[in-house]
Amino acid sequence: MMFIFIFSAIFGPWIAPNPQEGAGKSNVDNSYIGPGWDHLLGTDELGRDLLSRIIYGARPALLIALAVVGIAAIIGTILGLIAGYRGGWIDNLIMRFSELFLSFPPLLLSLVAVTFLGPGLVNALIALIISWWPWYARLIRVEASIVKSKPYVEISAAMGVPDRIIIFRHILRNVTTPLIVQIAADLGTVILAAGSLAFIGLGAQPPSADWGLMVAQGRNLIFDQWWISTFSGLAIFLAVLSFNIIGDALRDHFDPRITRQ
Repeated sequence: MMFIFIFSAIFGPWIAPNPQEGAGKSNVDNSYIGPGWDHLLGTDELGRDLLSRIIYGARPALLIALAVVGIAAIIGTILGLIAGYRGGWIDNLIMRFSELFLSFPPLLLSLVAVTFLGPGLVNALIALIISWWPWYARLIRVEASIVKSKPYVEISAAMGVPDRIIIFRHILRNVTTPLIVQIAADLGTVILAAGSLAFIGLGAQPPSADWGLMVAQGRNLIFDQWWISTFSGLAIFLAVLSFNIIGDALRDHFDPRITRQ
């Protein structure tokens, strides 16, 4: 499933049956055609081939997931490393600031942020980053506070090794395992959150090929033209499921207790 998702995101314009319709071109003569040989997944209200639209939607879904998780992980990791290693008032300041964001559910905080920023894919990306980085900061802070008490870190500090070298060479290397697992699990969650914002009109805007937006466009026609929302929602489901399976597999692989068994 992950291979199909990434392959569609990279080669979408070349493998889509109707690339122009996938990009947003209307063909009203073919509106609301059900699944068949000419259109495997049917067409939408503007006659656009739904399979092409779903294939085109893989790229923005993957890009926003990578961008949100990547930027949030970088911000959270840097702040978490500083808080965990330095401790004291710096730790308290960073953690209290992150807890201010953690006091709200991520999707609710994203809704508030994108309401102020305005609807759009870029603003939705910024809003998701705002709500996601504190989770990485808290995770890395806990791991860094454990690693800093190891003998090799204490010896390095006693020898006068600069703090930045200790943080990024000794501590960061030993907290990458939970970070990788968390990133893999969050990719699917971000896709779901971005689709939720698009569904309520605060994410990607028409004529963008966005899965959440396509689900919203077909929700009022679910009993007649069921394929519009069904197949778009199925694309979100499979993408999120594949990321979750990979995240669980990575967690099991890196867990020493399971490895020994």
